[in-house]
Amino acid sequence: QVQLVESGGGSVQAGGSLRPSCVASARTFNAMGWFRQAPGKEREFVAALSFTWNDGSIYYTDSVKGRFTISRDNAKNTVYLQMNSLKPEDTAVYYCAARSGPPTVARRAYEYWGQGTQVTVSS
Repeated sequence: QVQLVESGGGSVQAGGSLRPSCVASARTFNAMGWFRQAPGKEREFVAALSFTWNDGSIYYTDSVKGRFTISRDNAKNTVYLQMNSLKPEDTAVYYCAARSGPPTVARRAYEYWGQGTQVTVSS
């Protein structure tokens, strides 16, 4: 069993930056990703990457390309999401997820989930 703990959310004005992180309790997964859920909406994919040493697969949803960067620290079992040029529509609870298979945009493919961290962007 893997436990995921997110931190680093917060409130910023439009155009600002945040860098949430997610620490895993054990390294029994191959991929980690970030999803987000806004009030009244379904949880949606944001970004994902592989922790396999020789596999640099990274994926982003179109709405965050060029603004968000996902990265990892293998030694710390940690994934980060650098969020720049934030917009009010980025406001959501951001969830970290992990899976034993390769990274994917499919929410249901992820086996482990964190509790989420709130990101609020004001105009």
